[in-house]
Amino acid sequence: MDFNRFTNKAREAIAAAQNIAARYHHQQIDPEHLLLSLLEQEEGLANRVLSKAGINVKEVKESLHTFLLKQPKVYAGEGTAEHIYLSPRLVRVLDQAREEASSFRDDFIGVEHLLLSILETDKGEGTKQIKRSGLNRNALLQALQSIRGHQRVTGPDPEGTYEALTKYGRDLTEVAAAGKLDPVIGRDEEIRRLIQVLSRRTKNNPVLIGEPGVGKTAIAEGLAQRIARNDVPEGLKNKRIFSLDMGALLAGAKFRGEFEERLKAVLKEIQESEGEIILFIDELHTVVGAGAAEGAIDAGNLLKPMLARGELHCIGATTLAEYRKHIEKDAALERRFQPVIVREPGLADSISILRGLKERYEVHHGVRIKDSALVAAVTLSHRYISDRFLPDKAIDLVDEAAALIRAEIDSMPSQLDEATRRIMQLEIEREALKRETDEASRKRREQVEKELADLKNEAEKLKDRWEEEKEAISRLRKIREEIEETKLAMEKAEQAYDLNLLAELKYGKMVQLEQKLKEEEDKLSQKRSLRLLKEEVDDEDIAAIVSRWTGIPLSKLLEGERHKILRLGERLHERVVGQDEAVTAVSEAVLRARSGIKDPDRPIGSFIFLGPTGVGKTELARSLAFVLFDDENALIRLDMSEYMEKHSVARLIGAPPGYVGYEEGGQLTNAVRRRPYSVVLFDEIEKAHSDVFNTLLQILDDGRLTDSHGRTVDFRNTVI
Repeated sequence: MDFNRFTNKAREAIAAAQNIAARYHHQQIDPEHLLLSLLEQEEGLANRVLSKAGINVKEVKESLHTFLLKQPKVYAGEGTAEHIYLSPRLVRVLDQAREEASSFRDDFIGVEHLLLSILETDKGEGTKQIKRSGLNRNALLQALQSIRGHQRVTGPDPEGTYEALTKYGRDLTEVAAAGKLDPVIGRDEEIRRLIQVLSRRTKNNPVLIGEPGVGKTAIAEGLAQRIARNDVPEGLKNKRIFSLDMGALLAGAKFRGEFEERLKAVLKEIQESEGEIILFIDELHTVVGAGAAEGAIDAGNLLKPMLARGELHCIGATTLAEYRKHIEKDAALERRFQPVIVREPGLADSISILRGLKERYEVHHGVRIKDSALVAAVTLSHRYISDRFLPDKAIDLVDEAAALIRAEIDSMPSQLDEATRRIMQLEIEREALKRETDEASRKRREQVEKELADLKNEAEKLKDRWEEEKEAISRLRKIREEIEETKLAMEKAEQAYDLNLLAELKYGKMVQLEQKLKEEEDKLSQKRSLRLLKEEVDDEDIAAIVSRWTGIPLSKLLEGERHKILRLGERLHERVVGQDEAVTAVSEAVLRARSGIKDPDRPIGSFIFLGPTGVGKTELARSLAFVLFDDENALIRLDMSEYMEKHSVARLIGAPPGYVGYEEGGQLTNAVRRRPYSVVLFDEIEKAHSDVFNTLLQILDDGRLTDSHGRTVDFRNTVI
């Protein structure tokens, strides 16, 4: 028998059958061993086919195992795989499999042919048991047809191309119907535009173009949700959106042509669906050049013919920079797509987006998110995080703040932690004092024991309070999860027009749950003054996260910090003696900034210190950095004697494109991007070339500067 004509999976199954026979100490390999090895294959075709045909694979495996245990065992030669031969029954099965492959017009003998052959030719006990569970040739052929389609087996690895879409993609409409996608708020204009382009006769392929984090993928998910709700024009009803995973397509494609084969299989399935499937490719630019080895064709070129003929409905999503760099270059690919520009939402829209997502985050983290926190997340991120986009940066802030509160709920409160540590300390002291016999040690020991007893009592009470609060918070979390599930069930009932169930859920279960939630929340808020745990996210938590990200102090001034800022003038006077006017001007500018009454579009303060050598000009800048940040190194210092030439301005903002050093960026802009809240000192400014002053104008007037890469750097939180 020529084993080269078997597919890889079929060969693996025959080899595994030999090992199974050795495991059971059998002398020969029977069809039962082969069937068991086919069912034990990971992600094997046999499992999928039998499950599709409605057979319980687990039961079949157990019955085969029981049958094989009853067979006579041979212990001579220790049942090693080398002493085992094929039984005449199995040889008949393999011969029949070759006939099956010929009847399918396949070039290789695959797993499906072995299955059909076992069912047809073998009269053994194993086959009888499968037939008893209701499997016949017709059912098997039907299941095979649904998985394999009209494909022929022309290579040794055909399984890779079966059900290619489910393997290399994700059905977004299915996920949306199951309620696993986040709600999409606003963006109606863009979704309408998307539907408009998809409804065209040819070139019906929209590509969503926008900055990272503005919600391009969310718009595609929003369309999937509308399709799941049947809230779309007639032409798009019952369509499915599949999100293609380019990583999975490329992963493990070792040999030349394997990637193209997989992609062709995906495209063939889409073609056969006759327009029922819309392909969504996130990060569309990855398609250009994907899988292009020496002499091979890349994914973009494989898509072009189908896109032009309108056989492939495709939605792409990519950023503006990547679109220009990869897709505009390829004019033939670009003309097949219709751009839909996705702009960053405004502050009001971003707040409504967060309000829509709030519930999901509350259920996930098990905490309450106040509305003031959502407003703060949008306004603070817009003001202080300038290199990212809304709503993404605001959502990240809320998510991180909620995660922080959740972690605090799960870990021991600080009061209890302190009490536990103090108890441990006193116990160590008591053990040490036990060894001493003098009067003073005895008295101290009595004192320690009394203190220990009191502390243990207090710690016990604290622990009980903590457990009780945790329990109450977890009850709240459970109720919120139930409300979320009920809402999903209501949506499904509405889609199915099951009005009885809808009324029952809406006016029965939902009302009860909301009442229960209110009661639990009231119980918790009554004990607010005695609370150990905080279970709601407010604007203070958001401000703390922004401060952690950017280093800009935003949280309300704590007592110590307030004291420090109010005494700023005094502390500067301690280090810089005699320069009253300069010190007062600097300290008042910082006070204005921290109290929130400075011009929001300019730096905290800009000063030019004049005077002869050695009177403390540089020292005042150093002292300011030290007093504000407790660190003299928080000073960005640029020696202007290095900027005497006209071309040296480029060093501040970065070399222009095409010059050496373009990639590095500018010395000033990079430093301020890393530390937006700092003191910038231009030392010996009279030595600089006059062009340097022109760049300063932008900083002092608008509090911003654009570097050679086109990135805007925010100087509004610096002292210059």
